Amino acid sequence: MQIKQVLKQLGLSERHAAIYLACLELGSASVQMVSNKAGFARSTCEVVLKSLQGKGFVTSFQKKKARYFSPEEPKKLLEMAREKARVLEEALPQFSARYFRGGLLPTARVYEGETGAMHVFREILSEAKELSAFGSADDVVAAFPDFFQSFTKERVQKSIPLKLILQDSPLARDRQLSGPQQLREIRLMPKEYRYRGMTYLWQNKIAMFSFKEKVIAFVIESEDMATVQKAAFDYMWQSLPPAA
Repeated sequence: MQIKQVLKQLGLSERHAAIYLACLELGSASVQMVSNKAGFARSTCEVVLKSLQGKGFVTSFQKKKARYFSPEEPKKLLEMAREKARVLEEALPQFSARYFRGGLLPTARVYEGETGAMHVFREILSEAKELSAFGSADDVVAAFPDFFQSFTKERVQKSIPLKLILQDSPLARDRQLSGPQQLREIRLMPKEYRYRGMTYLWQNKIAMFSFKEKVIAFVIESEDMATVQKAAFDYMWQSLPPAA
């Protein structure tokens, strides 16, 4: 991930990220020096620098008649992110208590792009005690070649067993062989049944992923719908032969 994208994930706009990076390269610098480096008007830099100071990304001091700005050490950003996560974690029960679940109606969420899909994968890992899934291993690994190794590693670390029905392919058979070491049991769908994407089932949630052209994740939270999908999955599972 590019460094500007990382800064955007931390809540900075394109302009804020560019000016902060200029500060990193300059060290302590006046507003005019930052303006020259970043390529923004002096007045713009002054406003953004004050905003960055308020967010904790830079500090300032007076030197003769000019105000200088210094970037915080980069590892301080990690501490800031951890602190925000800690505050959110402490407040999470209060948010959950207010979360509208629509009474008897199911709730649905749509995420577009890799970032949104990652959010759903993290949700799965944080909530699931056991996991069922069916789909195409080739699609998932092609979309997230590096991430899925870490997903599997964290799932194993958290002792989350996975029952997985995969479209038959060389990759699916390879993953079937390595299944016992990764808390994963795989059964293969006959080759005449062709389909794309991946669907995960856990607790009262269903997450459906499409990887065609762009990544889309669709999450449904409904006890009734999850029960129906789990029953269908269990029927397919019992109908398919276990690994030899």
